[in-house]
Amino acid sequence: MSAAMMNPFAASAGASDATSGVFELEKPWLEKYRPQTLDDVVGNNDIIDRLRVIARDGNMPHLLVTGPPGTGKTTCVLALAKTLLGDSFKDAVLELNASDDRGIDVVRNKIRTFAQRRVTLPPGRHKIIILDEADSMTPGAQQALRRIMEKFASTTRFALACNISSRIIEPIQSRCAILRFNRLTDAQMLARMMVVVGEEKVVTTDDGLEAILFSSDGDMRQALNNLQSTHIGFGVVSMENVFKVCDQPHPRRMQTLVERALAGDLDQAHAVIEGFWSDGFAAVDIVTTLFRVIKYMPQDAIPEYTRLEYMREIGLTHANIVEGVATLLQLSGLVARLCKIGMQG
Repeated sequence: MSAAMMNPFAASAGASDATSGVFELEKPWLEKYRPQTLDDVVGNNDIIDRLRVIARDGNMPHLLVTGPPGTGKTTCVLALAKTLLGDSFKDAVLELNASDDRGIDVVRNKIRTFAQRRVTLPPGRHKIIILDEADSMTPGAQQALRRIMEKFASTTRFALACNISSRIIEPIQSRCAILRFNRLTDAQMLARMMVVVGEEKVVTTDDGLEAILFSSDGDMRQALNNLQSTHIGFGVVSMENVFKVCDQPHPRRMQTLVERALAGDLDQAHAVIEGFWSDGFAAVDIVTTLFRVIKYMPQDAIPEYTRLEYMREIGLTHANIVEGVATLLQLSGLVARLCKIGMQG
């Protein structure tokens, strides 16, 4: 009897080792290429310069970092903390995701306990508590957090990252230096993506990279995820493959809809929207892609007044869809209004 037959788990163990090797090779590029220092961060140069001054002087205030997803908010805070604390980073930094740990018990237990703990730090440095998705915290938890920020300000500094700063109560906002991040430009995103493409030897086409920029809309996280998913799934990053991975309406078909609407051709424009609906796309994805297509269409293709009127109609329809009226009739009414505006224009 062979050794493999005597030990039925031997083969599976080898497979497990091989599998673990594959998983190690397929580490998400988002983590593999995450900037570790402020100098590596792309975009929002004014904010990065302010953080460099804080890192140089060492006196970090409470921070409220706000902006769209995928613009580097948490990455910048972590890079700042590593620069300030050096080897003490693991002992002196508490990172929580407030969308999971958002109740008042977490503030009273985890955060207060960490703020009270004594840690040996370089002179002039403070412990840092990073709260990601802070706008998900309950009002009671935010009130409790306000008091802790006051009481332990001499030893602990807070960095709150959120998408919508208006959901943070005013007493906390007034205690923080507010940093507002903007979406990354296409040039900034393309420069970082080309670094990844060169390191990973990804086969790309020009329209494929353009499709990733279009689908991510200034979100570097989504851009890298789409790039890796398309590379693993199809081998070639082309426009068709990118939109298969993203599962978004194709912008060229959407541009055909806009052209038919500008010409006042309701039948052809409605046929396109019916095609998207029959393909199974959600109404919110359809109107979002339509908005982006109209936003980026060249000036000679659509008059500015018509562009603004189209955006207004799309915004009203999007509000109706978010309220729950996500039907084909809602989309059909939008197309009819766009055709009417096109005829008037």
